[in-house]
Amino acid sequence: MSESNCASQRPIQFYYRGEIRQAEGLPNTRTVLQHLREDLHCTGTKEGCAEGDCGACTVVVGELREDRLELKTVNSCIQFLPTLDGRALFTVEDLKQSDGCLHPVQQAMVECHGSQCGFCTPGFVMSLWGLYLKHDKDGVEPSKREIDDALSGNLCRCTGYRPIVDAARRMGQLPAVDFDREQVAQALRGIRREEPLAVTYKGQTFHAPRTLDQLAKLRNDLPRARILAGSTDVGLWVTKHMRDLGDILYIGQVEELRAMQVKDGFLEIGAGISLEQAYGELNKHYPQELSELWQRFASMPVRNAGTLGGNVANGSPIGDSMPWLIALGSQIVLYGVDGRRVMPLEEFYIAYQKSAILPNEFVQAVRVPLPREEVKFRIYKLSKRFDQDISAVCAAFGFSLENGRVKEARMCYGGMAATPKRASNAEAVLNGQEWNEENVRAAMAAMTQDYAPLSDMRATSGYRLRTAQNLLYRYWLETRPDAPLATESVRAFMAA
Repeated sequence: MSESNCASQRPIQFYYRGEIRQAEGLPNTRTVLQHLREDLHCTGTKEGCAEGDCGACTVVVGELREDRLELKTVNSCIQFLPTLDGRALFTVEDLKQSDGCLHPVQQAMVECHGSQCGFCTPGFVMSLWGLYLKHDKDGVEPSKREIDDALSGNLCRCTGYRPIVDAARRMGQLPAVDFDREQVAQALRGIRREEPLAVTYKGQTFHAPRTLDQLAKLRNDLPRARILAGSTDVGLWVTKHMRDLGDILYIGQVEELRAMQVKDGFLEIGAGISLEQAYGELNKHYPQELSELWQRFASMPVRNAGTLGGNVANGSPIGDSMPWLIALGSQIVLYGVDGRRVMPLEEFYIAYQKSAILPNEFVQAVRVPLPREEVKFRIYKLSKRFDQDISAVCAAFGFSLENGRVKEARMCYGGMAATPKRASNAEAVLNGQEWNEENVRAAMAAMTQDYAPLSDMRATSGYRLRTAQNLLYRYWLETRPDAPLATESVRAFMAA
């Protein structure tokens, strides 16, 4: 029997409300929210959108990382129940104190009038509890950005958000309530398993391998199986499209895919690393360029669950990661039983929802070049709102400039074509030329040969093309030789 077939057919085990729970005989795509409400009859967690947008279903999931408890908020409406195996689940029911009193997070919501109809309130409370736990030991009031980030995935149709933000500040001023992390960690150690998990329901199996080789063998044996990482996209295939996923290969337990390392001038990010962790590490290398996009990329629960590898593998034409990764010259690492192969990310995308990956391969990592002095890097995201919105246009530029000339022009756009796509004609106009306004405007004109964008609910075709051209002009204003003097020019141009 191969190693990939030595999986344990046993109940799913997870920690909830002070004890170890077991689940079996349920569909592999049953969501955590469905299990809470319909099986455990814990109805505090609500269903609003069933697609990870509104935050009414927000819960906190804990897992052991380097033998310490790590906690993060996620959307329970799109997380599949088997992904909880070996982990801890916390819902609004857990906040009830032994003496019957409200938790400081709940008390702050009451005092600050942060709830009206109450439907979205449990989700807000759990997002705030996740933030509360970050500072319950140091007593430091969360910053405005921390509050905005924590609440970015929660929508309210009644109060507006000021009273809820007030509650986020108020909760740390109330008498503290201790959370026993070690008790939870000890419980998780008791159910930790080294063997891979396999859960079968009506002939379809959810596989959770533990090693890279186990995953490679499963992928080779099951080339049609659906690879699952953070479920932020695949989850909607079930909740919205009612699709049958068949066999599932879950990568969330493969430790080799959850590693990051700097090597040969690249930051290599494993395909199992969450978007939040990946952007957090990348922001250390590109703090000026990535900080805003990091904050504006989806919401905290989505970034906590989704992975950079999954985002890249999915290759959505409106995804915000691919344009800047391609502009920097990033690489994708593919793995299978035949070994590892590396290719430029821009060559990975062939057509809409079609890539160069082979049936027996999966994404192992993304390799991002480290900063180089000659490369001037910028990212611009245009959307109808600041938080948690899909881009109408996402533009990224990574030009190598030397002695006032363009040594290599690399620009890539999202939202402009069927795949994330470089503006090759515009680049050709600039390569080897002086970095001046005349050449930039010529490149802007050439961009009409690169793109024929669609019109949809986010933007018209004309708007997309015009703003794509204007973002190149903005990039020139910010990077031309007298750029420190160009701040007012940028503002005037953008206001025009």
